[in-house]
Amino acid sequence: MLVKFCGATTAAEVRGVADAGADLVGLWHGVPGGRAELSVRRLAGLAAEARATGRLDAVLVTFGSDAEALARLTAGGGPSWIQLHGYQPPATVRALRTLVPDGVRIVKVLHVQGGSCVEAGLIGAYERAGTDCFLLDAVTAEGRIGSTAESLDEATVTALADRITRPFLLAGGLSADNRDRFADAVTHPRFLGIDVDSAARGADGLLAPANAAAVAGAWRTS
Repeated sequence: MLVKFCGATTAAEVRGVADAGADLVGLWHGVPGGRAELSVRRLAGLAAEARATGRLDAVLVTFGSDAEALARLTAGGGPSWIQLHGYQPPATVRALRTLVPDGVRIVKVLHVQGGSCVEAGLIGAYERAGTDCFLLDAVTAEGRIGSTAESLDEATVTALADRITRPFLLAGGLSADNRDRFADAVTHPRFLGIDVDSAARGADGLLAPANAAAVAGAWRTS
C-alpha cells in the first residue's frame, strides 16, 4: 500500500516523511488561502527535494482547473502526480491527460458529504477521461473540503469503491489509531493506500517524522 502525507512546506518535512516510510508527499499549489500553499518556485524546489530522497514522489494538490497551467507545473522534473482536490469537471482530466508527460498520474478526489458522493454521477466520465485513481475524502457539513480531519463511514467507502473501476486512496481523519475501523476498505481489491495530514503533524503544525512513522507503521500492519 502507498502512504501519502500531505501539506509539506519545508525541505525538512519532505525528508522527514521519507524517513518515516512515506511513498508520496502532497504539495499544495492553487489552494487559495490554504495554510500549506506554495509558490511555483517553492513547489518546484520541494518536488526536487522529494525526488532527491530516492523514494518519494511529489503530488501536486490543487483546486485549480486550468489544465495547461497545471501541466506546466509537472514539466522539467516537477510533481509526478496531480491531485485534483476541487470540483474540476471530467473535461479538465481529459485535457490534462493529453498535456502531461508520460508517467504523470492523475488523481481525482471524490467528495463524500453526509454519506453521499457529490460526484457520483460523474464517476464514469472521470474514468473515461483518463483518471488513474480516485481519492475518497470527507466534506464537512458546511461544505469545507480538504484536510478537514473528518472521517468517512467505512460502509460508504466500500460501497463507493465497488462503484469505481480505478484504484483508490483513502483520506479523512486517518490516524495511527483507527486502521481497524477500515478493515474491509484496506482489503478491498482496489485499495491503493492512504492520505494523511492532521495526524502526522506535531505541536508546531509541521509534519513530524515520529507521528508520520506511527501512522505508516500502524496502517502497514497486516
